[in-house]
Amino acid sequence: MTIKKFFLSVALTAAVALPAAAKTSNVLDIKESLTDSAIVFPESFEQNTQRMLEGWYLKNYTTTDDRYARAKDVPASDDELRRRLAELPTLLDMPYNQVVKTYITNYTSKSRAQVASILGLSNYYMPIFEQALEAAGMPQELKYVPVIESGLDPNAVSSSGAAGLWQFMVTPAKAMGLEVNSLVDERRDPYLSSEKAVQLLKDLYDSYGDWYLAIAAYNCGPGTVNKALRRAGGDPKQHDFWSIYKFLPEQTRGYVPKFIAANYVMNYYDKHNISPVLATKPLVTDTVAVTHRLHFNQVSEVLNIPVEELRILNPQFRADIIPATPERPYYLILPSQQVYAYIVSEDAIFNHDADKYARRETAEPGEAAPTTLVATATAPEDNLVAEVAAAQELAAVSTQSAASRSGGKSVTHKVAAGETINTIAQTYGCTAADIKEWNNLRRNAVRTGQQLVIYTAQAPAATPAAPAPAKAATAAPAKTPAAQPVTPAATPARQRKQSKVQEQPAPAPKQPKKQTKQQKQKAQEPKATQQTVKEGDSLERIARRQGVTVDQLRKANPQIKGDMIRTGDKINVPSAGKQAKGAKATKSSGKSSSKSAKSGKSSKRRK
Repeated sequence: MTIKKFFLSVALTAAVALPAAAKTSNVLDIKESLTDSAIVFPESFEQNTQRMLEGWYLKNYTTTDDRYARAKDVPASDDELRRRLAELPTLLDMPYNQVVKTYITNYTSKSRAQVASILGLSNYYMPIFEQALEAAGMPQELKYVPVIESGLDPNAVSSSGAAGLWQFMVTPAKAMGLEVNSLVDERRDPYLSSEKAVQLLKDLYDSYGDWYLAIAAYNCGPGTVNKALRRAGGDPKQHDFWSIYKFLPEQTRGYVPKFIAANYVMNYYDKHNISPVLATKPLVTDTVAVTHRLHFNQVSEVLNIPVEELRILNPQFRADIIPATPERPYYLILPSQQVYAYIVSEDAIFNHDADKYARRETAEPGEAAPTTLVATATAPEDNLVAEVAAAQELAAVSTQSAASRSGGKSVTHKVAAGETINTIAQTYGCTAADIKEWNNLRRNAVRTGQQLVIYTAQAPAATPAAPAPAKAATAAPAKTPAAQPVTPAATPARQRKQSKVQEQPAPAPKQPKKQTKQQKQKAQEPKATQQTVKEGDSLERIARRQGVTVDQLRKANPQIKGDMIRTGDKINVPSAGKQAKGAKATKSSGKSSSKSAKSGKSSKRRK
């Protein structure tokens, strides 16, 4: 009996000990042995990579080679990946398992172009994150959270409405003191959103005492993590992310492994033939306080800063408007070398086109709308696409306008080393201002290899062998159709008609009298050209540029209500020859005169 009791005791002890040992072993090894067949990639993986690569900052401040596209990934063994992660100088453990490997493989093989763009953007954004983390005494490796949240796109918006680099929802953002309205969205402010995100991560860490639980709660919310802890059972303080992994939502399961993979790829990208992104010029910024309402165009036109640069530095202003007041100032981020220029030119900036950008403060029934810019908020996630489309449309309008004015043929000039815009202008017999207008350039600088559209002067039409008789010249109208602006499509036909008239002998004395009457009527008819409204345009500005009156524009465009036009609208512009008739008609019409007087009264009333 003693021997039986001994063996029975040993058997019972083993039966109890083995499950306990197995349980302990699973908890300890799950970090390395974890597998998951239902991996969900966060939304940042689905972003438009080409849009990021074509972004203004990457095109103007960085340069990349195409090694990531030419050279293939260099696979690494599990042992090599594990060793590299272990060698990272991080406070947080960087454990390796098959889920982490899946995300590393996705970064280094399928998302190579995205990694290249993120590396380029990190030159600007990482110092901002590092400063916020250092000020709060938090681990520096947390700076890669925005990489997996937004792909470092400040205008990224998720399907659930989270926005900005750190992907804040509207309600939590407002609760943390960030302003979100139609004109301002501080979730997109790199500095303010980083401060709030770091504070939130710190609060979550104080609650859980574990950085990976804090990161998971940042993604799915503390309530979801608390629910997973309850479902896992036992003492919540004894659990970490890996022990509650299977109780978390699918997307959050992949959140921490992807964070580890982001730490890996941002440090070892060169091991996988991903192109290093180098800054071609430093983008050092500073801020200035703005205390009055201001439009980006006013800053851009006075300081000669591209609007696209202001947008990429200040994505929090959704409609290019800073709604500042002395009681509620905002901070404008500028390149550091432009800050002093802003300070000394502040009055000139606020006064530049002040009436056009002023907000309408009063309105009387029946009063004509003032000629002011109508701000249109662009969907944040489409800002970069809209910028590219607007630039293409503006270039097309400029090209069409230049072609119709010059009547010449276009050639493409590739800028050679040592050439300047002035030497190119001398070569083609035009001015530097012409080249800037034809190519939508704001500055005189051109770069080697840049392709410019140049319009060469067309050979003059053949002149008649003998001048027309004095009598015929007197009878002919002063303004001929050839002197009026026409659309490019109509130009060849009108030129052929003009050549025929020039080659024929002078008409008989009776015929010009009849033709003169028809030509006068025809000259007074509006030969409308279609123009696309550019950013900053108003009816008054278009009228002045085309040599017509605002009333003529209104008559040619009955669809326009008052003076309100929007960027991208197509409007008809009558010929300048109609101006005299329009003025005469206005003078003889009491109703039109009354309307003009009323409009003048409205403009005085407007502040």
